[in-house]
Amino acid sequence: MSNIKLLGLSGSLRSGSYNTSVLRNVKSLLPQEIELEIYQDLGKLPLYSEDLDGVDLHPEARRLRNAIAESDGVLISSPEHNFSLSAALKNALDWSSRPYGSHPFIGKPTAILGASGGILGTIRAQLHTREILHALEADLVTRPEVLITQAGLKFDTDGRLVDDSAKALILQLIDNLTAKIENVRKNLEVESLAS
Repeated sequence: MSNIKLLGLSGSLRSGSYNTSVLRNVKSLLPQEIELEIYQDLGKLPLYSEDLDGVDLHPEARRLRNAIAESDGVLISSPEHNFSLSAALKNALDWSSRPYGSHPFIGKPTAILGASGGILGTIRAQLHTREILHALEADLVTRPEVLITQAGLKFDTDGRLVDDSAKALILQLIDNLTAKIENVRKNLEVESLAS
């Protein structure tokens, strides 16, 4: 497997976020040939407005779109807010969905997971996120579903994930994500040879 560059998006703006901690833990679990860059400052994105899009694209939106475009795949970890995805993640996906028909999520291998203090984890947030990513035409990893429930019991005081079953599911999710990335690369090679 050649080097793979993943982009991690945390849907939480909280400094002590479990979901940002999940991404940090994923980074420590990855083999050397897979790099995970955790995107910083989703909170700096203004609320989506066409007035800030187009020719005078807001610089933070440009940075986000470029980061997605330059990655081989995206890993999203988000909390559940009021039975859905967080406003910060929804706003980031809205910015990333433009320009219509040529945005960076089209065909992009993407996986989602989430951690929550509740007993249902982030199941509803993930369902809504899947619907949005389907609309964006992302190449979505559907299994396994990684729902880290009762997160307060699964991280130590330093933010390290201490739940072995969650780690195993995360590694399977990453394997499935990298398999999609390798498949995209093979298809591009075949198209290149055919032209």
